[in-house]
Amino acid sequence: MTHVLLVEDDPMLGTNLKLNLELEGFQVEWAQSLKAAFEINEQRAFQLALLDLGLPDGNGLDFCRRVRADGSRLPMIILTAQSDEDSVVEGLGAGADDYVKKPFSNKELVARIRSALRSPQVREEQIRVGNMLVLLEQRRVMVEGEEVPLNRREFDLLKILIARPGVVVTREAVIQQLGESAEQIFDRTVDSHISHIRAKLKKAKECNVRIKSEYGVGYRIVVLD
Repeated sequence: MTHVLLVEDDPMLGTNLKLNLELEGFQVEWAQSLKAAFEINEQRAFQLALLDLGLPDGNGLDFCRRVRADGSRLPMIILTAQSDEDSVVEGLGAGADDYVKKPFSNKELVARIRSALRSPQVREEQIRVGNMLVLLEQRRVMVEGEEVPLNRREFDLLKILIARPGVVVTREAVIQQLGESAEQIFDRTVDSHISHIRAKLKKAKECNVRIKSEYGVGYRIVVLD
């Protein structure tokens, strides 16, 4: 099922959009402010976002810019009552993929959504844990717009851990999933890579994701309160 983030402060329009999109088979999370949009986006990965421009605490384009700064290719469609050319150009320049002018029909909006979802860019898998976004195809780790530089082995190791946040992953499972034999990689080697990842995550601005050790067993990903 396609997960859509709807950012719209108008209660009546938001209610109607959510209902109609769900009738079309989409799963919709509705945020009525910019702050709520950022919080919801940190909790899960979406396949598309619908953004109103005029929000009580900011502009939908601020969300668009932040998402693009994180390196995400998430398709975004602007919902705007502003029909002047400058507003449209600004939205596209901020990273939006399309725009729909209010008032619009549900049929038109669904057609625009399906068109955006057919774009190759949506095939990229993403995992979000806390405020860390992992772009699997690009092999990049982003925290609040800042990239955490990981080498090949470090990225592969982190990917294994974040696939099961909060769950202890044993060293044996890590070695097996890395596709290495016992002769090629040892516990202390894994520990060394984990240590390097920890240092880089701590260095990243405001990163709230940490790797905890379970003595004699393995590691788990946790999100700080």
